[in-house]
Amino acid sequence: MDRLDHLEHLDKHLVDELALVARETIRDELRQQTRKQRRKAALYAASGALALYAGAALALALGLALSLGLPDWAAALITAVVFGGAAYVLRSAARPSASRPTAEHEGEIAAGRDRVTGGTAPGMPPGGKGPAGYPPVPPVAPGGATGAPPPAGVDPEDPRHR
Repeated sequence: MDRLDHLEHLDKHLVDELALVARETIRDELRQQTRKQRRKAALYAASGALALYAGAALALALGLALSLGLPDWAAALITAVVFGGAAYVLRSAARPSASRPTAEHEGEIAAGRDRVTGGTAPGMPPGGKGPAGYPPVPPVAPGGATGAPPPAGVDPEDPRHR
């Protein structure tokens, strides 16, 4: 028996040591991944800063080119309008609007849910039971709206007491 107790101690020691090695390995891997992610984030930030400077240089070049035939203030104004319009177009392309169909909206149109069918108003669900957005009202239980049991001596199945 004494020998088995010794082996049990060794097993516990081995499990503890394996857990320690596993924790250290995971920490090292996480440290390396964090270092790589920080480097990648720094490169993206530097890329964005350089793109900003490139845009400023492009705006300056456009303004200087326009100023050859126009007054300086008009060239600057035209440059601002051009870049503002480009920014608006890019923002519109990035954000779907209600007027432009999205994939979900196209699926609804294909299923025929966007049209008025069977005299149902557009705000109604396909079954036409009530306005969209409101849940259906459940039927009233035999005990009334409060759910209280019927008074003593009254048969809940008797239609006269409903």
